[in-house]
Amino acid sequence: MGSDSKQESATLVRHPPDERQVARKGHLWLMLRAFLRNEIALNVLSFGVLIAVWQVVSALLNTPFVPGPVAVARAFWMLAVHGDYEHIPLWKHVVASLERLAVGFASGAIVGVPIGLLMGLTPKLARGTRAVIEPFRFIPPIAWIPLAIILLTGMERYAFLIFLGAFFPIYTASALGVARVEMHFRDVAKIHGASKGWIILHVVIPSALPEILSGMRVGLGVAWMTIVAAEMSGGTSVGIARMMINYAEILKVAPIVVGMVIIGALGLLGNELLLVLERRLFRWRWAVKL
Repeated sequence: MGSDSKQESATLVRHPPDERQVARKGHLWLMLRAFLRNEIALNVLSFGVLIAVWQVVSALLNTPFVPGPVAVARAFWMLAVHGDYEHIPLWKHVVASLERLAVGFASGAIVGVPIGLLMGLTPKLARGTRAVIEPFRFIPPIAWIPLAIILLTGMERYAFLIFLGAFFPIYTASALGVARVEMHFRDVAKIHGASKGWIILHVVIPSALPEILSGMRVGLGVAWMTIVAAEMSGGTSVGIARMMINYAEILKVAPIVVGMVIIGALGLLGNELLLVLERRLFRWRWAVKL
């Protein structure tokens, strides 16, 4: 053992490590750690990888039915500048879909939150109405489209369908949020003489808000799926999904992908806005994740 250690020491003396090389490796390691901790950089990298893979697959298949990102970007530019083949501007399609989404989603939240809170606060009422409410929760909003086509027109049709898509996730999350409120919070308020109304306003609702916002995020995703199906059912000449169907009829795939990308981008933006609101309202929570 003694001779081995002496030999290693002699080797280090004859060939000392390059300090600049060690410093360079340490600097690169620090840069890599900083990059991996940067969420924006990681998202940019993953998005770039997606675009690259998409382009490679499109080039290998070499068919107009699988357009690459370059062809989709070109189609987006044509739609943004010249409109679709019916000369309807792209922004009109986007605004029409956003208006329908806003009305239906807001209606679902306005109705879903109070009813969910009521059911959470009165378990007997919730158990007594399960046979009425729960079956409707399992009927997909798309199944209501034939009735909506017959009974409703215009904004009312789309708002109704989107309302159905957004209502049940928000309603369920609101009821579960009340059920998960810590009992000792209520007990402390009661000990200090708080009334039931004060406890509901200052303890129950604030404690349930994180669950409610999570339900809104789920409801927003379902609302986007519903509006796409509703617009595809007809009755309108404008809307992102209507534009996609029009181009599907003439076998133009790139504009269809443009509509898909717009829907995905708008959905991501809405989800991020709700996450920002959640972080600001509930800074006391240790983490908020996607």
